[in-house]
Amino acid sequence: MSVTSFPSTSKAPTQVGDRRARGALIQTTLVVALICVMLLSLGWGAASSTDVIGALGAKFGVGTANLRDMAIVWDIRMPRMVTGALVGAALAVSGAVMQGLFRNPLADPGLVGVSAGAGLGAVAAIVLGGLLPAAFQAITGSYLVPFAAFLGGWASTLVLYRIATQGGRTSVATMLLAGIALGALTGAVTGFIVYRATDDQLRDLTFWGMGSLAGATWLKLMTAGPIIIFTLLSAPFLARSLDALALGEPVAAHLGVDVQKMKRLAVLSVAASVGACVAITGGIGFIGIVVPHLLRLVQGPVHRTLLPNAALLGAIVLLVADMFSRVVVSPAELPIGIVTATLGGPFFLWILLKNRAILES
Repeated sequence: MSVTSFPSTSKAPTQVGDRRARGALIQTTLVVALICVMLLSLGWGAASSTDVIGALGAKFGVGTANLRDMAIVWDIRMPRMVTGALVGAALAVSGAVMQGLFRNPLADPGLVGVSAGAGLGAVAAIVLGGLLPAAFQAITGSYLVPFAAFLGGWASTLVLYRIATQGGRTSVATMLLAGIALGALTGAVTGFIVYRATDDQLRDLTFWGMGSLAGATWLKLMTAGPIIIFTLLSAPFLARSLDALALGEPVAAHLGVDVQKMKRLAVLSVAASVGACVAITGGIGFIGIVVPHLLRLVQGPVHRTLLPNAALLGAIVLLVADMFSRVVVSPAELPIGIVTATLGGPFFLWILLKNRAILES
């Protein structure tokens, strides 16, 4: 797959002003939509009669609510909603950063081996965690799987970055090809570990691999949430560099961008963000491809508005997919990864066909 460039972002002043105004309008619309979706998510589920507004107000001493509604909203749905919003935002922003870095609309966080490495770490913790010393298991507790997934994502990314860097310069083409090879290798090791799993462990692995927000808790959110929030807040600082990189690395360097430093920051930021997401929700695909590409079609490629809007739309998409997964096979629950793959797969094929001429050149 060749590395292709996005269209140049240098436009006439009126065109730039129009795009900025359009981006601001889209951002305002997405903020309102996200607030509505969040409230709807809190009231969506088997207990549909939950008094969400009353429970929210009662928590802060405004109004009253029964204990049942308080428990449903604050102990079950609120951590699930916050987790879904953060993970959706992080996956979408990571996808936008990777597409800008590779200058390719088909780039995805999975290309840098984060998802595969995080999956290997989680599988190893689930299957082999019982072999660890009892004292260590007691200390880590429910943190073991998220921590192992996060370390796996980081380790695979650092190995990949080391392979792709030579003489202080990082080749995105080498990183792409090495990422595919590394993904295959970690997949093979994961398969070997899964082969040794018990029936109960296989069930846990199956549902974890499909991705779900069902296990979201305040405790898990406290472990991965700070990492996700930090990477989301730091991503806009890459916007100017990514815009310059769209013109080519030599031009970006002449514009004052430290290209190598920017590559390192982008890759490590994506590794931290996606590794934390995979650690608490499992594998959720296509958000990183679909959301940024859709926004580029609507508002253009300028990252100053693309990155925050991707965060908003990513959160909305994942929360809507989560609400759908709760009711489509009610009273059971469909893993959210199946929902995103069902919606994202056809969209990915459409992107591929649309860019076929460029990719074959």
